[in-house]
Amino acid sequence: MSSPIVPGAGASPDAPSPFGIILPLIPIVVLFYFLMIRPQQKQQKKTKEMLDALKKGDRVLTSGGLYGWVVGIREKDDVVVLRIAEEVKIEVSRKAISNVVAEADTSMPPADPVTGRS
Repeated sequence: MSSPIVPGAGASPDAPSPFGIILPLIPIVVLFYFLMIRPQQKQQKKTKEMLDALKKGDRVLTSGGLYGWVVGIREKDDVVVLRIAEEVKIEVSRKAISNVVAEADTSMPPADPVTGRS
C-alpha cells in the first residue's frame, strides 16, 4: 500500500535555505543602486540647482533647441521669458530649460551683418 502524504515527509535534507537564496541578490541590488539610481539622483540635483540659479541675462538652451536670453522670470507660474531675437520674446516653462549655455558671456548678441540690428 502507499504511505499517507505528509508535508515535508520526502524533503531532502540538502534543500537550500531562504537565506542562501537571498544572499547573492544583495550585491546585485547594491551594484544596481550605484550604477543606475545614484547617478540619476545626482543629475536631477544638478539640474534643479541650475534651474534655481537662472537669472536675467543668462543665455540658455531650451529642450526644443531654441537659444535665447532670459529677460524675465515669473516665479509663481514657473515661467521664464526668453528673448530669442530682436523684438521676439517667448514664454517657456522653467522645466523646458535644458542648459545654461555661457554663463561668462551674458552680453546680447552682436549686430546682424545683414540688417545691422542686434
